[in-house]
Amino acid sequence: MSTKTKRALISVSDKHAIVEFARSLQEKGVEIISTGGTAKELASHGIAVLQVAEVTGFPEIMGGRVKTLHPKIHGGILARRDTDTEVMDAHAITAIDMVVVNLYPFRETIAQADCTLADAIENIDIGGPAMIRSSAKNHRDVIVVTDPEDYQMVLQALDDNLDLPADKRFALAQKAFAHTAGYDLAISDYFATVQQPPAAPAFVDTLNLRFHKQSDLRYGENPHQSAAFYRESAVNTDSIACSRQIQGKELSFNNIADADAALECVKQFEATACVIVKHANPCGVAAAASLSQCYELAYRTDPVSAFGGIIAFNEALDADTASLIVERQFAEVIVAPSVDKAAQDVLATKPNIRVLEYAGSLSSQAENSQDIVQAAATHDYRRINGGLLVQDSDSLRVSEADLTIATTQAPTAKQIEDLLFAWKVVKYVKSNAIVFCENQATVGVGAGQMSRVYSARIAAIKARDANLTVAGTVLASDAFFPFRDTIDQAAEYGVSAIIQPGGSMRDAEVVDAANEHGIAMVFTGARHFRH
Repeated sequence: MSTKTKRALISVSDKHAIVEFARSLQEKGVEIISTGGTAKELASHGIAVLQVAEVTGFPEIMGGRVKTLHPKIHGGILARRDTDTEVMDAHAITAIDMVVVNLYPFRETIAQADCTLADAIENIDIGGPAMIRSSAKNHRDVIVVTDPEDYQMVLQALDDNLDLPADKRFALAQKAFAHTAGYDLAISDYFATVQQPPAAPAFVDTLNLRFHKQSDLRYGENPHQSAAFYRESAVNTDSIACSRQIQGKELSFNNIADADAALECVKQFEATACVIVKHANPCGVAAAASLSQCYELAYRTDPVSAFGGIIAFNEALDADTASLIVERQFAEVIVAPSVDKAAQDVLATKPNIRVLEYAGSLSSQAENSQDIVQAAATHDYRRINGGLLVQDSDSLRVSEADLTIATTQAPTAKQIEDLLFAWKVVKYVKSNAIVFCENQATVGVGAGQMSRVYSARIAAIKARDANLTVAGTVLASDAFFPFRDTIDQAAEYGVSAIIQPGGSMRDAEVVDAANEHGIAMVFTGARHFRH
């Protein structure tokens, strides 16, 4: 059962578009009840407002902490129009037919560097969630609106009797419960960590995750799997999750996963760089003076694997580089912080290529959204059957100062540059990982083998098949060498220097092997397993 909308209670923290919405309701003959800052805002624009205190016969008290928590408010919201009329009449309760409420800016408050616990507590809304939940529970008789983006839809959908169809009422109620649920999760997460002692565990006892669906996908990794793409509430603008697609077919599950791998890898480089990814592994990476050079060098590493790959850049894509790509290969996705107009024109000749811009794509939305907090990701999550693994993100970076020279022969300055380059690449290659590099470009990549020896062998085979020479290259290994066999193998290939974590029980044996072959070796003291 639903009835004509006669009375609306409006109390919002986010006042975007609220004046226009309230004025439209009033012009339709709806009486407006309001309180606090919202009432002042509406009244200042000439909108007649009935104060909550006039409805309840009780003043706001405790600095506004108590104002809507009253039977005449909640009775008006929760009353079932077909069964509670006698109770309403007995207690002089007037029905409230629409509730327009969003909540105190708790997330925005705790995001401030100088926020104290007292500040956070004062920004915990009590009456707002109660009204939202009450109206959502009674959505059959009450229209609940929590998102300013829904104002126009509500106005357009109201019929001549100022009523909404049942399906729209239900959808608004569903959104309202999601709104309060997310709000409570933010508070719960804050309280779980805000007063932790310095030695406390980094991980909370109860993990609350919140994601917003961006889109349904055609299918998952395989056509028989259904899938959707969700974005975290707290996001980093320089990410695939926040990228803007400017061209091409709909992104697939695998497109998104591989584009993420490519972008996260290319972001590691301060110099102009290009990364080509195939099946979650970099198959070519290079840094050079120009974007076109980067692409040329990355592509030459493994032209076979580059076919159908994802290409990521860390600088604006120009027309010259775009032309090279469309002339040379089929690419599923191209990712760049921005794409020049001339480059867009070139790529438009291949309309199926998905083109993404990732830099600052949410900045305009962030100003008006309570759900977006600009924050770099700090944890990685991996689903297992019946559980979830959580770890700190692998954000460790290694510089020359962090290296320990393990061999008699020290690497040259040029080798150090290439070793550090190779170390950035190997971090994004599936374990066991071996990467050969020279002159800030990959020469061969071996990924995902059960034996490190075979990863090195595969990397060498790929280099040979691309007519590249391993001799003189540097080698990066994502984890330590348990035996000297890979060192002996590297010597056969002509590798000149090696970077690896160190820490094996047989480090001495491995270092002796490097010394025997005249190979310089450095330890990083940290590994980069990627499973």
